[in-house]
Amino acid sequence: MYQSFVPTLRTLMGPGPSDVNPRILTAMARPTIGHLDPEFIRMMDEIKGMLQYAFQTKNELTLPVSAPGSAGMETCFVNLMEPGDKVIVCQNGVFGGRMSENVRRLGGEAVIVEQTWGRAIDPEQLEAALRQHPDAKIVAFVHAETSTGVQSDAQTLCALAKAHDCLSIVDCVTSLGGTEVALDAWGADAAYSGTQKCLSCAPGLSPISLSQRAVETIKSRKTPVSSWFLDLNLVMGYWGEGQTRSYHHTAPVNALYGLHEALVVLHEEGLASSWSRHARNHNALKAGLEAMGLTFVVPEAERLPQLNLVSVPEGVDEASVRKQLLQQYNLEIGAGLGSLAGRVWRIGLMGFASNPKNVLFCVNALEAVLSQYNAPIHRGVATGAVQAAYKA
Repeated sequence: MYQSFVPTLRTLMGPGPSDVNPRILTAMARPTIGHLDPEFIRMMDEIKGMLQYAFQTKNELTLPVSAPGSAGMETCFVNLMEPGDKVIVCQNGVFGGRMSENVRRLGGEAVIVEQTWGRAIDPEQLEAALRQHPDAKIVAFVHAETSTGVQSDAQTLCALAKAHDCLSIVDCVTSLGGTEVALDAWGADAAYSGTQKCLSCAPGLSPISLSQRAVETIKSRKTPVSSWFLDLNLVMGYWGEGQTRSYHHTAPVNALYGLHEALVVLHEEGLASSWSRHARNHNALKAGLEAMGLTFVVPEAERLPQLNLVSVPEGVDEASVRKQLLQQYNLEIGAGLGSLAGRVWRIGLMGFASNPKNVLFCVNALEAVLSQYNAPIHRGVATGAVQAAYKA
């Protein structure tokens, strides 16, 4: 006989999802109301305003897509692209690869600007590609590459796109709320994110924001948007201004309660304070792991504080370590992807999970498990290094 599913309580310090703030879980348990209820519409307007704050934009077309971050990505491509369009995709990890796959499936031509995994996108390579392909319509890149923990210079890349009369599409899935995202200052045309990273919300929604230039591109399309569900011309009838909304789909009401609460929490803390907290906890984690003898893959100037790419010590089976952390400590960290599989761990410090307690817990648990495997590490010094970093 089936019984209710009650999961084991884990500490989530991988690439996502991150630990959900209890306030958000409580919010999601509130009574469900209709998705056209005037009270719900009022909340929708508040979500739009708070997302504009999070993205640092005045874009009117700012809303959560009723699906996870991958759907936010597809929303941007499917609305801005038409068959035959040339798109320059900067690829330095898994999610840049997914961008290029979107381009191909939509009948476009993907021009790949390839960068070594673990390094930021090189603006000079992008500029060379733009000069070589003056007929390109869009430049797409990942601001915070979840597969490698790398942050690229979004402002410079967006400026290059605009200088060559291209639209820009920016993946902010792992950066929103954790490091600076400033769409208007960057001049970005389209950006998407996810709720399950630094917003500390449950997975399942994708905040997006599009500039007026992008909106005009959508309105002047020669062909219909190939996805009915993701067609922003239709979605805006539901997410537009005022109390009168046209039915498009049944919105995930309780999930949106959770996003609303997550954005309230972010607003209470303040963006700058959230960015500072993530950086402070990263520095403490770094101090502990380096004292232990572990090394970081990404150069410090290009490193995401909320997602840390750490090299696996020589002779250690990284999958066995992750398994022991989960079984013995209920602690989840992530594996490497693609060319980095088996060589690195991805340790997340995102949103609610980015706190001193988790930093100490992760460092001590990792030291204990690595000691079981007789890994070549320095024992008994990591905790002191973490505490010293917080006192500095």
